[in-house]
Amino acid sequence: MKESEKKRALIAWFDDLAPQRKKWLAKNAFFYEDDLQYLRFLIPEGKRVLELGCGTGSLLRGLNPSHGVGVDFSIEMIRTARADHPDLVFVCADMEHEEALHRLDGPFDFIILSDVTGVMEDVAATLTALHSLCTPETRLVITHFNQYWEPILRLGSKIGLRMPSKTENWMTSSQIMNFLFLADFELVRREWRQLLPLRWMGLGRLCNRYLGTLPLLRHLCLRRIFVARPVSKGLAVAPSVTIVIPCRNEFGNIEAAVRRIPPFCDDMELIFVEGHSRDGTFEEIGRVIHAFPERDIKRFKQLGTDKGDAVRLGFHHARGELLMILDADLTVPPEDLPKFYQAVVQGKGEFVNGTRLIYPLENEAMRTLNLWANMIFSRLFSWLLNQPISDTLCGTKVLFKRDYEQIAANRAYFGDFDPFGDFDLLFGAAKANLKIIEVPIRYRARAYGQTQISRFTHGWLLLRMVVFAFKKLKSF
Repeated sequence: MKESEKKRALIAWFDDLAPQRKKWLAKNAFFYEDDLQYLRFLIPEGKRVLELGCGTGSLLRGLNPSHGVGVDFSIEMIRTARADHPDLVFVCADMEHEEALHRLDGPFDFIILSDVTGVMEDVAATLTALHSLCTPETRLVITHFNQYWEPILRLGSKIGLRMPSKTENWMTSSQIMNFLFLADFELVRREWRQLLPLRWMGLGRLCNRYLGTLPLLRHLCLRRIFVARPVSKGLAVAPSVTIVIPCRNEFGNIEAAVRRIPPFCDDMELIFVEGHSRDGTFEEIGRVIHAFPERDIKRFKQLGTDKGDAVRLGFHHARGELLMILDADLTVPPEDLPKFYQAVVQGKGEFVNGTRLIYPLENEAMRTLNLWANMIFSRLFSWLLNQPISDTLCGTKVLFKRDYEQIAANRAYFGDFDPFGDFDLLFGAAKANLKIIEVPIRYRARAYGQTQISRFTHGWLLLRMVVFAFKKLKSF
């Protein structure tokens, strides 16, 4: 494809800047280090990564991919990248040429466009062409400068504080999201970074960690980061399901759970994980297994004491492609499980969380203090996860086993002190860039037994978890 005169001038501009690139990286090391740190948070090591507009390849190298490919239209930038990082693949091509993209060795786990939307001639067409390099699990990562900083950045370039720039389109966040929508990509999360992009004897780090993350101030940050996924057309093959039912002192609910779970898929497994009951729950599970031979039911005794431990044991033994949690108190009606299944099969989300706080609550289904606590925590976690969450402690959650295994592999990042298992999964899903959605349910009062939740002890622990999550998801 013949280049426009404007594009040829842009290529020549970057060719001339290539020998100075390392100097500018060193001069603004704090800015680039923070960028790399957050991208490392988003992109685990050992992934297949494509960077479009890779420059001299320093960002791609810093991500330590198993297969890293960088594309840039500046031959001088590419020559430097090849010399500095011979273990990576660098291609001199225009990312806006679809045929050039088709020649790349895809698909990729992550595709990065770092500060290139401002020089692209047709953003929507280029994003659309990227689908040929994507799988349903691919994540597109776009970084760009906040348009409010345009005068400051232009001044910085003029007085020699930053590399000269040819950015022509200072786009707003809504414009970027509209381009994603036009190109059939769906926003998973967005983040704001670097309120103060200078080290200043540690003041920059302090300011960015604690002020730049706050709900209002973050909109003034220099950096905006978007993570998107290809819009799903749904699953071609219906997945098998394992429903894990943690239970303690739930003798009267075991048979009801089995009877009430609809046969909403062809291959369904039920796993009861019993936790030190005193009312014969484990024996009742055994009786029910013999009473329903047509259903694939298994039972296990947990060694630990918390619900989170029971869930992990059940997931470990699960054979289904899709994992579900159903609390044995049946306050979430088992009849609602097909709604969760269909949400996944239709491609609506990758992590489905139930929410009890949309429909009116049945009398005594949730005490007032619990209700208020859930509402407060939902606001906090929506901010922490950058995805809307209205009910953090609803016991019913659904995710693919492959995604759970990724969460489990990264569990040490957050620590293992969540007694419920809800936050362990929610944090892990956010860290894994999964699309989180919610399915409203009508929360019922218990028909048997007593709640296993100690409101004040667990509430204090959850507050500690918010602080811990702030450190791990925001202030780093």
